[in-house]
Amino acid sequence: MPLRLDIKKKMNARSDRVKSVDFHPSPDLPWVLSAMYSGNLFIWDYKTQALVKQVEVSAPLPVRCAKFIPRKQWIIAGSDDMNLRVYNQNTLEKIKTIEAHGDYIRYIAVHSTLPYVLSCSDDMTIKLWDWDKNWACVATYEGHAHYVMMVQWNPKDMNIFASASLDRSIKVWGVTSGSTTPHFSLTGHTRGVNCIEYSPSKDKPYLVSGGDDKTVRVWDYQTRQCLQVLSGHTANISSVLFHPTLPVILSGSEDGTCRIWHATTYRLETTLNYLLERLWSIACLPGTNDVALGFDEGTMVIQLGLGGTDTLGDGEMVPLSVKDMGLFAVCGDDEWIVFTAQALRNKAFGSGCEFVWAASGAASGTYYATREASGRITIYKDFVEETSFKPPFPVDEIFGGYLLCVKTSDFVCFYDWSSSRLIRRIDVVPTAVIWSDSGDFVVLATEEDGAFVLRYDKDSVVAAIAGGADLDDEGLEIAFDPTYELPNEKVMSGTWCGDDSFVYISSNQKLCCLIAGQTEVIAHTDRPLYVLGYMPEHGKVYCMDRDYNVISYGLSLALIQYESAVVRQDFAAAEQCFAAIPESLHNKVARFLEGQGHVREALEITTDKDHKLDLALNLGDLQLAGEIVGELTAQLPAGADRSINYSKWKQVGDQALKQGDINLATTCYSQGCDVAGLMLIAQATADRSLLEKVASMAREKEMWNVAFSASLLLGDAEGCVDILVDSHRLPEAVFFARTYCPSKLVNKDSDLFESWREDLTSVNTQLASSLADPRNESYQNKLFAEMSSTLAAERKREGSKAAIAAVPATRYQEEKNLLDVDVAAEMSQSEDGLYAKMGWTGSSAPSSLLPVNDSSPSEREATPAPVVDTPVREGSPTSPAVVAAAPDSESVSSPGTDGILVESAQHEYHHESSSDAASAGLDLL
Repeated sequence: MPLRLDIKKKMNARSDRVKSVDFHPSPDLPWVLSAMYSGNLFIWDYKTQALVKQVEVSAPLPVRCAKFIPRKQWIIAGSDDMNLRVYNQNTLEKIKTIEAHGDYIRYIAVHSTLPYVLSCSDDMTIKLWDWDKNWACVATYEGHAHYVMMVQWNPKDMNIFASASLDRSIKVWGVTSGSTTPHFSLTGHTRGVNCIEYSPSKDKPYLVSGGDDKTVRVWDYQTRQCLQVLSGHTANISSVLFHPTLPVILSGSEDGTCRIWHATTYRLETTLNYLLERLWSIACLPGTNDVALGFDEGTMVIQLGLGGTDTLGDGEMVPLSVKDMGLFAVCGDDEWIVFTAQALRNKAFGSGCEFVWAASGAASGTYYATREASGRITIYKDFVEETSFKPPFPVDEIFGGYLLCVKTSDFVCFYDWSSSRLIRRIDVVPTAVIWSDSGDFVVLATEEDGAFVLRYDKDSVVAAIAGGADLDDEGLEIAFDPTYELPNEKVMSGTWCGDDSFVYISSNQKLCCLIAGQTEVIAHTDRPLYVLGYMPEHGKVYCMDRDYNVISYGLSLALIQYESAVVRQDFAAAEQCFAAIPESLHNKVARFLEGQGHVREALEITTDKDHKLDLALNLGDLQLAGEIVGELTAQLPAGADRSINYSKWKQVGDQALKQGDINLATTCYSQGCDVAGLMLIAQATADRSLLEKVASMAREKEMWNVAFSASLLLGDAEGCVDILVDSHRLPEAVFFARTYCPSKLVNKDSDLFESWREDLTSVNTQLASSLADPRNESYQNKLFAEMSSTLAAERKREGSKAAIAAVPATRYQEEKNLLDVDVAAEMSQSEDGLYAKMGWTGSSAPSSLLPVNDSSPSEREATPAPVVDTPVREGSPTSPAVVAAAPDSESVSSPGTDGILVESAQHEYHHESSSDAASAGLDLL
């Protein structure tokens, strides 16, 4: 018979071409991920049809596949730039970029339990990545003879995966044997295979594939036979899969249609065509009937059938209430029966639609209660009816525990087991009532209002009842005291760990622990789990999934008690509990203490050096912080990259600088090779030797800007020229030498000018030939007439370096006027006149210039660097650094920085006559 599926549109989002779609598995995150041909990722809320997030990945290159990794809250995407990229799904911060393949990446498959990701590519390889090993490629699988279009894990054996290729084959591989050769191949498609998918059914070892031959094929991978060929599409098959819950196969094609086939009879059930051009990708959300479709013109989400499932279907296992005394109850068809656990003997039975046990110790004897469809509640003691009553309101549900809880549509009422008296009415509508083992606390978990933790005062209730307190419709106000509230949490299931903490699974699949009002996340789960209980002797919380697999998570009872005592500020009790906490949990304790504001105590406990460093910096203990970084550096093995600790040295140095500890800051910056920080200190403290060290370190690290600035401050003009040459800035080197150290140009053994000319020749031969060489005698009188006075100033500066360096900052007021002296002009007129004006007496005169490290930047204006233009290096027809100087150009000389005589020339551009240009070209001053 046909399935008669109702098809309902849930979202239709128009966009550019969508190459891949994927659902987020969390029920609280109704997200569908679209990978775009434009190079972007879009995350849609398919309930509101709103675009929630988007990120540019590789635009304009396409992203062909993207998947959620829910366990890590990541998104992984593969694109045509041959890289895999990992993003945080919440912030879209890029976590990792992996150079994955040598050609386009076609598909990504994420392992459901192990930290593995498979990727396949047009380079004909499949690679296995391990994110626990910093995304190392742990295996490469080769064997296909054409593009590998898709890979899929086998859900029944997660060590096996299959691949589809345009070489017309499907290959099956393994990840545990150590072999990278395929186990076997399936052949039958007459053209390339684009897509594959394993059947999720436990009793069907089937695999479905689609190819460019426009057919869908169903395979038995155990017998390696093709069971069925499904025809009907009119273009290449781009996506195919088994629905995880419905007995259907879905196939998508470039003909723009999605065809739904019966998974047993292989009959075509229906064809969907939404006129959105080619269909590239199909995804299903497990546990629902939702299907996402990715088209050329957007993303669509549809629902097959009515959706939803019964809480307990026919033939499913019934969750049983387990008692230490060895009894269990089964309730169904308006009847209940109590059996003994060992012999399965009938202990008691009766009519009723609901059955709950009283908590052990709630009252003297064995109590339980039943509810009939009429709303009558009967309480039994030791398997004998104790009392029966019908509340004056409609009853929706009853809960067991230390009190009998009766729920209506607006409130709940708590009754005493032995006396059946109303203890308290509370205006909340819980979906679960969870008591602590002692009965002192209870959690009321609601659907929309979060969860409430109440303290039950048993002693006050007993005293009030014994004293004949008047119990009205509201009960006793003193019975319950609100303790904590979880306003934004939907508790799906939970259990108490003593009275100190409550462990629960939230609706967004987080396993959390509530300790004295503080919530701590234990783990993020990749699928819905149900909390079974806590075993303190094992120190573990046990959970179960829908497939009845039991999963455990470590939770030390001593740690719970310690954290509870700290939150209560009972530090004596906390100290006693700490002795029982394993050393492996000390780092966790330290982080908890840091979160509580006890940073000093956390520093004493933690064994993690990085954490200890952060805590020491937080406390301002720079001496300890420096010792920690020194220990980390000393622990590095021989030959290891020591730069991994540079950032830590800089952290300590920055903090030391803030506190004014210059010596410690200098030491830290030196250890961390922080050249910029050292230069800042050298300038601020006028430390010439440190500035020399900075210049040397910067040159070694090829930090040319810092190296140039340091050399300029030192007055090392020749060093500045060498730096410009080393950094391949030859035009700037020539201009700088012309202004500050002309001897580098006119000396016969200097090749600076020739190096520039040779470099310019590779760009423009005509411009190179037009350069005027200052060593050429024919140019010296016409273009370089002031060269002799400039050379004399340079020689004077060289002879006065020691005296210049010795001038202290305290003489700034006496020396500052000398900064305005036109040295070159004075030298050209009279060298003796220059000496007199500057107060010099022979060669032993003090400096006319103040060292930069002894000067106050706020009190004088720094001499500007010479303005030069860089020639366009790549095929430029002109060079702005080549200029012609008028013979009467005005020269303006001024003292430079830290003993450097600066001569700057204001040049006018002019054109020679054609005859002059032929002989001399463009002249350079």
